Amino acid sequence: MPPPNEHGFGLKILHETGSKIRELRLPCSGKARTHPHDQILLQTLPVPAQQSPKHATSLFDRTDEKDKETWNSLISGLVRVGAARETLNMLSKMHREGMKLTTYALGSVLKACCINPKEENGMVIHCYVAKLGMECDLVVGTALLDMYAKHGSLKEAVKLFSLMPVKNVVMYNAMISGFVQTDGEGCGEALKLFMDMQRQGLRLSPTTFSAVLKACCVGKELEYGKQIHGLVCKNNFQSDEFIGSALIELYALMGSPEDGMRCFASTSKRDIASWTSMIDCHVQNEELVSAFDLFRQLFLSCLRPEEYTVSLMMSACADFAALSSGEQVQGYAIKSGIDAFTSVKTSSISMYAKSGNMPLASKIFTEVKHPDVATYSAMISCLAQHGFASDALNLFETMKTGGFRPNQQAFLAVLIACCHGGLVTEGLNYFQTMWSEHRISPNEKHFTCLVDLLGRTGRLSDAESLILRSGFEDHPVMWKALLSSCRVYKNSVLGRRVAERLMELEPEASGSYVLLHNIYNESGVNSCGEEVRELMRDRGVKKEPALSCIVIGKQAHWFAVADSSHSASQMIYAMLQQQLDTMNSVDHETLVNVC
Repeated sequence: MPPPNEHGFGLKILHETGSKIRELRLPCSGKARTHPHDQILLQTLPVPAQQSPKHATSLFDRTDEKDKETWNSLISGLVRVGAARETLNMLSKMHREGMKLTTYALGSVLKACCINPKEENGMVIHCYVAKLGMECDLVVGTALLDMYAKHGSLKEAVKLFSLMPVKNVVMYNAMISGFVQTDGEGCGEALKLFMDMQRQGLRLSPTTFSAVLKACCVGKELEYGKQIHGLVCKNNFQSDEFIGSALIELYALMGSPEDGMRCFASTSKRDIASWTSMIDCHVQNEELVSAFDLFRQLFLSCLRPEEYTVSLMMSACADFAALSSGEQVQGYAIKSGIDAFTSVKTSSISMYAKSGNMPLASKIFTEVKHPDVATYSAMISCLAQHGFASDALNLFETMKTGGFRPNQQAFLAVLIACCHGGLVTEGLNYFQTMWSEHRISPNEKHFTCLVDLLGRTGRLSDAESLILRSGFEDHPVMWKALLSSCRVYKNSVLGRRVAERLMELEPEASGSYVLLHNIYNESGVNSCGEEVRELMRDRGVKKEPALSCIVIGKQAHWFAVADSSHSASQMIYAMLQQQLDTMNSVDHETLVNVC
C-alpha cells in the first residue's frame, strides 16, 4: 500500500488497478420514472434480500425508477445476508446509471469488503473514495478503517486512523479489535487506545469492553483485566453476553473458575458462546467433571452444542484420558451430523491418537474431506508422539505441496517430531524457514523444542546460548528443558548454573531443586545433593507429589505415590498385590518366549 499523498490515502492504486475500477468510470445514463407501487416494494427490499439476494435484485431490476433510497435499501439488504459479490456488482451498476454514490452506499459496500476475503476489492473502493475526497467522512472513514483492521492490515489502518480529524467510538473499537488479532504483539497498543478513549471522555460501548477484555486475555494483562471488570460493573454492562464470555475467558486464564461461573450466572442472555466459554474455563483448570456437568446442562436448555463445543469436549477427554466419555461425545456428533465439521474430525484424531489407537486416528484423517492446517498439525503431532518422525515430516511436506501455508502450530508439531526423532539438522532447517520463508516469528514453545532437540543430542552449550539469544530467557520452561538434558548427560557444572537461574525465576517451585539434587547424586557428588535438600528446607520449598487421574462414570479419581486417602484404597492395593504375585509366579524365560 503506498504512503499518503496530497490527493488522499493510496491514490496511486488507481493506476495499478485501473482495469478493476473501469466499471466505475463508465458514462452515466438518464434517470427513469418511478412507479408508486414499485417504490413501495423497494422500501421493503432488506426483507426479501434476507430471504434471497436473487429475488431482491430481480425485483429491483423490474422497477422503472430508482432513486438513492431504493439503491441504498438494496445494497443494505445484500450486505446483511453476506452477499459480498452482489453488493460490489450493484455499486458498479449504481455508478453506471448515473447515481451519485452516497456515504451510506459506500459504507455499506465497505462492510461487504469485510465479508469478502479479497482485500483488493476494498482497496479499489478506497481509491475511488479518495478520488471523491470522502476519505475523512465519518461514516466512510469508519468503514474503511474497520475493513483494514478486520483484514489484518494494521499498518494501513493506523495511517488512516491518524488522518481522521474526528474519531468516534466505532473507530476506536475497530482499531482495538485489529490489534487483538496480532496474537499478543499489538495488545499493548490496544490498551493504550482504550486509555486514550477514557481521556477524551468518549462513551464506552459493550463492544469496547468486549474488545479490550480480549486484549487483556491475549496479552496476558490479567490484573488490568480485573480493573476493566470493575468499569464494566460501573457502566452496568455485566449482563451483556459478549462481555460475559470475555470475562469468563479472563478468569479461566487466572485459574479462577468460580469467578468465571459468577460472570456466567450474571449474563442475562446465555448464548452458545457463553456456554462454551464456561465449559472451556473448567477444562483449562482441569475440572473435567464440572465441564461435563455443564455440558449436560446445556442439553437441558433450549440450545444445542455447536461444532466448537463438541470439539472442545473431545479435546478435553483426550487430555484427561477419558476415552469412554469422548466416545459418547463423538456419538452425539455423529448422530447430529456435527462430526462432518473439520474441527470435530481434528479433535477425534487427537483423542484416539492420545489413547494409543493410531490406526483409527489415521483412518479418521483420511476421511476428512476438507482438511485444514489444524488437521494436518494434529496428525503430525500424533505421528511424532508415537515415534513416527519420518512420517510426520513427510506429512508436513505433503501439506505444503497441497497449498496449505504452515502456521505456528504446524511448525511446533514438526519441531516436536524432530525432537522425538533426534533429527537435529532437519529441526534447525525447519526453525530457520519459519521466518526466512514464511515470516512467522517463533515463540517460546518453538525455542523450547529447539533447546530440547539440542539437549537430547548432547549439545548443551549450544542450547544454553540459544536460550540467551532467544529473547525468552525469562521463561522457565526453556531452562527446565535444558536442566533435564543436564541430568541425562550428568553435567553437574552446567546443571547447577541452570538450576540457579530457575530458582531465581521460580523460587518456590520444587522441580528445579529436585532435578539438581538428582544430577549431583547420579554424578556421585552426594554432598552437594545434601546441600540442595538443606536449601529446600531453609526456603520452605516442598516437593509437590505427582498425580495421576482416571475418570470412571461421572467421577474423576486422583492418585499419588503411596496414596491411601482413596475410599477404595484397600481394594486397590489388594488388586495390585494380586497382579504382582501373578507376575512373579511367571517364569521369566517363558514370558520372553511368549512375547
